[in-house]
Parts: sequence; structure tokens; C-alpha cells
Amino acid sequence: MTESLYNLGDLNDATLSLDVAAIVDLRDAAAPRQYTHADARGLAGGVARWLQAQGLPRGSRIAIASLNRAEYLFAYFGIMRAGYVAVPINIKQPQETLDYVLADAGIALAFTDGPRRGAFAGRVPVVDFDDAGPDGFAALIGPADFDSVRPAADEVGQMLYTSGSTGKPKGVPLTHAGQLWALAVTSLPRQPEQQRYLLAQPLFHMNGLFMAKRAFAIHAQIVILPGFDVDTYVDALERYRISTLTAVPTMFARIVKDTERLRGRDFSSLRRVMLGSAPMTQDLLGRIRAAFPGTEFSHGYGTTEAGPAVFGPHPDGIPTPGLALGYPLEPEQVRLVDGADENQGVLLMRNPAVLAGYHNLPEKSAQVLKDGWYHSGDVMRRDEQGFFYFVGRADDMFVCAGENIYPVEVEKLLERHPDVSQASVVPLPDEERAHVPVAFVVRRAGSALDADTLKRFALAHGPAYQHPRRVRFLPELPWAGTNKVDRNVLIRLARELEAGQAWNRLDKKEIAA
Repeated sequence: MTESLYNLGDLNDATLSLDVAAIVDLRDAAAPRQYTHADARGLAGGVARWLQAQGLPRGSRIAIASLNRAEYLFAYFGIMRAGYVAVPINIKQPQETLDYVLADAGIALAFTDGPRRGAFAGRVPVVDFDDAGPDGFAALIGPADFDSVRPAADEVGQMLYTSGSTGKPKGVPLTHAGQLWALAVTSLPRQPEQQRYLLAQPLFHMNGLFMAKRAFAIHAQIVILPGFDVDTYVDALERYRISTLTAVPTMFARIVKDTERLRGRDFSSLRRVMLGSAPMTQDLLGRIRAAFPGTEFSHGYGTTEAGPAVFGPHPDGIPTPGLALGYPLEPEQVRLVDGADENQGVLLMRNPAVLAGYHNLPEKSAQVLKDGWYHSGDVMRRDEQGFFYFVGRADDMFVCAGENIYPVEVEKLLERHPDVSQASVVPLPDEERAHVPVAFVVRRAGSALDADTLKRFALAHGPAYQHPRRVRFLPELPWAGTNKVDRNVLIRLARELEAGQAWNRLDKKEIAA
């Protein structure tokens, strides 16, 4: 990535050869579509030129609503190159939420795929990636040279909406300069041979979107799947000799669940995997490393509001412990507050990538931002070597008989049992104790683990107040659209099971992802 870049949409470096591969689009795995960096640059330029020809004022917000595909990235980069704000939208939300985001963001136009077109047509002008007619993407957008707009120092390039798990989604405006800074301090050095990335997590989420930007920033090749499916993902890892990627831990939990699926595969090209956006356990990390012995796995941290440029390797070369998030890249830019001492508490961050404020939410902005510091709501601890560890979300914490319980801590405890593949813990209202922890558990293949045995294990290896009062075994944990466990679904299920006294009852409609 060159220091001369100033527009976030201008990431592929025109001073390097543009004839090398940039994208392999596996929307149709039987007929992959391939694009060079010249193709990507030209089509992003075509998007920018066409948008400017529509007479939209600078700073107009343009939505993208689609499964992952090459055109998504052409639109994303082109929108920003033209001086507009790219707004990737979570397509797994109900229509009511989509309508809210359209109105809140003031969307001027939307790029969609065919299945999403109906949710936007009639509300805003639409350009359909799949429309083969004269008003479709292919007919309207051709390759074009385009001199990218030079943004102001604080000009917004993209606006992502948070998942809205505790209310309506919040718009997070992010500047060109802040995101370019985050890329500069987190991108891996350019290697002699071209790196190959694999993308399956949704591009409306920061994890996948930032990986795509990171790939372009180092002139890499990115293989794009429309979504995450274990078999197609594993096939692509091997067939396309993927070398580097970021992913959510739950994705790899599913990959290593059935070790037979990986037997005989050649993953020798996979050198580095960065896992983040969801909690990790030592057991899961161990199983992942055993399945991919030649790969370096790290567990990172980032937020939509403050970016991923927070933690990295120790400056003295001390190896990062397995579950540690890393050592602060700039120690003066992180603080822990509201804890028992300076080594535990809620993480505050201050860096060039931090948002200036939520869109249209001044009161919420004032709650989480003060003097440039962003209050993450994530409870951390720091060890004696300066490494940081995730404890839990402050707003996930609940009280049981006067004791504070962080679900992640209970999940880590349960996943130490050799027959537990995954666990998710949620609070269940209780008249006497305020709440009690209950657990949803995925057994290892072939296990006959029962609830009483798991409860005894928890009592033997952790504080009594943490042990789950109810246990429900599931074939899979439910996923939210961001490839994380959907805790809201489990909270509702827990209350339904309790109301029907059905925790131990076999149910053919048992939830599966």
C-alpha cells in the first residue's frame, strides 16, 4: 500500500502490474469468473463515472445490498472514488429494518442483486447486478479511467450499520483517512509471491469488508464465495491454494467439527489465519491448530466503531498466548476503566479510525464518545506481560444471586469438557436470583454426554454460581447474519423451554443453524 493513497476506493496500486489476478468470483462454482486488478480498477472507475453522471451531490449515500460477489466490490470502491458514501446493508434483516436503514441513511440509490431488488425497488432507484436488460449493471457500467476524488481530512467514505441486537441498527460513519490509517498499521508486508485470500463472511460486516480492503491494499488475489458453507469453503481453501485469510471463530468451529471432512486434503499453502469478531476458547483453538498444523492462527480484536488497529505482537518479541488478543499497537491509545484496578475493566480506545459519532444519534454518541475516546463496552483484562484478553460484553453481563456472570467465561469452562464442541450461555429470569445461567451445547460427534454430567463438570471446575442450571443439547448453534452465534434466538428459546418445562423433552423442531 502506497503512502500516496488518499481515497479508500483507490486501493489497487496503479504503479504495480494490473495484469495479475484480483478476484475469483465463485457465485457459480462450476463457472468461476476471474478479474485482474486492471479489470477491477476499470469497473470501479466505471461505477464512479456513471454515478457522477447522475448528478448526485457529493457525500450522497449509496447502498449495496447483495450476497458476496465481484460486483459488490466494484460498486463499493467506485462509490467512494466518486466522492459518495458506500453503505453496505445487512441483507438478512426484515423489511421493516431495511426500510428504517434506507430512511435513516437517506439512501439516494442502491446496488442490489436480483433476490434483493424487490426490497428496494419503489423506495429508491436500483441498479441490479443480475439484470441483463438495458437498465442492469452490465449495461450501465463499463470500464473507465477515473481520477478519484480527493476527500477532505474528515470526509466520510463509508457508513456501516451495527447489527442492532439491542435495538435499531446504528449508522457508523467512517472516514477515508481513518480506514487508510487502519490498513497501513495492520496490513501484512507484501510478499514476493502474490497472496491469495478467501472471503465467505458477508461484505456488509467489518470482518469480511476489511479483509477485502486488506487484500487489495497488498495487491493480492481474493476468492469470493457468496456465503459460508463448510464444504464449499474447504474445497476453495484447497483448490485455490489460499494463503491468508480472516474469519470468525464459529466458521472454523464448523470446519473442524467433522475431522473426516479434512482428511487427505492439502492445505499446505495456508500460512496465516486471523480469527476475530467473536469469542474464542482454548479448546476450539487447539482443535483448529490440530486440523491445520502448518498454519499460524491468531485471535484478534476490532470493532466497527474503532477499527481493527488495536492489538498486535509484543514489541519485545514475546510470543502471544493462545487466547490473548495481543499487545497494544500504541499503548497510549487504549485504557481500561471501571474495573477493580488498571489491569481490568472496560476497554476505551482512541485512534484515527474511531468514528466521530453515530449517524443521527447525538445522545448515543455522547454515551460512548468522550474527548476522542470510544467506550467499547467490552470488558478486558491485561496480564503481567501487557497482553489483553477478552472477558465479555458489559451489556451481556448478568447478575445471579449477587454475582456478576459473563457468559463467555462460562462458555470457556464448558468447552473444556472433552465431549463439548460448542457452548453458548444466556441468562434466564429467576424470581429469587434475578437470573440464572443456562447453556445450549453442541456435543462432539458420537458423544452421549448428558446434562447432569456437564453440570457436575462445571461445579467441579468453576465457581458454583456459574454452573448452568439448565442444559439443552442442539445439533448446531443458530447463526446471525454476521456468522456469529445468535444469542437473541437462544434467549427466546430458553424462555420458551422454561415456560413449557421442556428442557429435557425431545423436540423434532429442535433448532439448527
